[in-house]
Amino acid sequence: MGTITLEGLEFFAYHGYYPEEQRIGNKYSLDITIHTNFILAAEHDKLSETVNYETLYSIAVEVMKEPAHLLEHIALKVIQKIRGSYPSVDKVTVKVSKFNPPVGGVCNRAAITMEG
Repeated sequence: MGTITLEGLEFFAYHGYYPEEQRIGNKYSLDITIHTNFILAAEHDKLSETVNYETLYSIAVEVMKEPAHLLEHIALKVIQKIRGSYPSVDKVTVKVSKFNPPVGGVCNRAAITMEG
């Protein structure tokens, strides 16, 4: 058992609860961690026996292109698509961060973390 993690994937996207957020966009960050057994990949040195980083990134790109109101929705969509591509993984953890959220004061990031 082990983990595969992509950290700090950055996107400019059009998510948010308020209409102006979806109109002007914002910067977002994703961290994706996959918990899986990749001993065969390690023994055989074969990409086909593990989770491909490029596929994970492509899933993140696809989800970030679809406007959403909530960070929770983004995380759930990423988890669902990863599980669709890699049904044998034990757990997927996704952290979604929004830079400079509209909270009425100074806040570098708002973030949620979801496991599935």
